[in-house]
Parts: sequence; C-alpha cells; structure tokens
Amino acid sequence: MFSKACEYGIRAAVYIALQSLEGRRVSVNEIAEEIDSPIAFTAKILQQLSRNKVIHSVKGPTGGFEIERTDMDNLKLNMIVKAIDGDQIYVGCGLGLKECNEDKPCPLHDKFVAIRTDLRHMLESTSLYELATGLEVGLTYLKR
Repeated sequence: MFSKACEYGIRAAVYIALQSLEGRRVSVNEIAEEIDSPIAFTAKILQQLSRNKVIHSVKGPTGGFEIERTDMDNLKLNMIVKAIDGDQIYVGCGLGLKECNEDKPCPLHDKFVAIRTDLRHMLESTSLYELATGLEVGLTYLKR
C-alpha cells in the first residue's frame, strides 16, 4: 500500500519521536540500523522529512535528528505519507490503471472508495506521539 520509502519514513519518524521523548538526537546511522534500512536510502528519506518539517535536523558534533515534544501531537501520519508518497494513496487506482474514476471505474473502484476513506481517517488521526509512546511501553515494535 505504501512505497518502501514511505514505510521507512514512518518507522524513522516514530523512532526519532521515541528518542526525542528521552531527550536524545539520533544519527542517520542509528536510525538506519533501528529500522533495518540502508543508510543512503535512510538519509534521502530523512532529508525529505526534514524539508517537509516533519523532523528537525541539527548539524554539528552534537547534532542529529529530533522532533520537538510540542510538535508530536500535531504531527500525523498523513504528513509523512504526503512528504514521501504525495497523495497517490488517496487517488490512485486499486488495480494501478491510469484512468479510473466514477465515470470509468475499475472493478475494485467502489470498494476502494470505502477503504481510502478509512485509511485517510486513520492517517489523519494518528499522531507520532501516540505511536512513539506505544513503542516506549513495549506495546509495539519497529523491528521484526
């Protein structure tokens, strides 16, 4: 459903949020290791997230990536998805057809409308804080 970059972006943002709750900035290498992603690919994803103001990058010897606690409640998953994948998840055809709409629907079109509505609601209502605290107390995991 999400691109691989988007999956890694969500995992990276959640990990950064968790570390930020503990007052730590994290490096690209640490993030890549924790989310099982190649370092160069992770760096590109973090650059996109930083450019879109999902995460904050601090340069220098004590630098790294962080997310302000005050921002975590307002940072929703849809912001990460939009930063990396755009809005294709909301408008793309379930079968990958170039032209799929109400006038010329694919066989899955009507069923996908309901799924997209539920997905949009979940992405717009789930905060990074919520996901990071699930990790913090051991209810959720980022590695298999």
